[in-house]
Amino acid sequence: MRTREEALAFGLSLPDTYQEAPFHDLNWQLVRVKYNKKAFLWTYEMDGCIRLNLKGDPDTNYFWRKIYPSVLPGYHQNKEHWNTVLLDGTVPDEDIRRMILESYELVSDSPTKRIYEAVKRIPKGRVASYGTIARLAGDPKMARAVGNALHKNPDPSGIPCFRVVNGKGELAGEFAFGGAGKQAALLEEDGVRVVNGRVDMSVYGWTGED
Repeated sequence: MRTREEALAFGLSLPDTYQEAPFHDLNWQLVRVKYNKKAFLWTYEMDGCIRLNLKGDPDTNYFWRKIYPSVLPGYHQNKEHWNTVLLDGTVPDEDIRRMILESYELVSDSPTKRIYEAVKRIPKGRVASYGTIARLAGDPKMARAVGNALHKNPDPSGIPCFRVVNGKGELAGEFAFGGAGKQAALLEEDGVRVVNGRVDMSVYGWTGED
């Protein structure tokens, strides 16, 4: 990741976000969370290099600074809670995206975030219904929102959305998870038996209570 556009595009791919240039200076482009207007991604150019300011847990911030010389204490922000990342090609894209995602998670407390946290709790070898995830995320009525959030999953390796099925144990449409049969394959690898596109909820269903 070497350009501002790449960083902004990833930030804007996260749910409920928007871009802003608040200082009447196009060099400063921010991405904020819509409902609380908090910025989690600051982008600007300095000394010929695009830089990102990202929020992080203090211990995690120190870890990134220790392993990458291009990760510095946050420029013009609280240096305990913010890092500045130079897009000079020395920090792998995967780690930059991870830092952006952590910053987003720290400034947001949205239903989408709660949905993702609930999905992360589903044990290996089990599945949960959309309704169960909605309940665990704090609102049993937002099962449809669960489907929308999982369709926009920003971190498939960390948020196992393939473990979510409908109340009858039926798998998602073939457009999801990378194509026909992909969800079934992932579940089978996980230890869940799939028969005719359906999981036996009496055997594999998880309600969040164990």
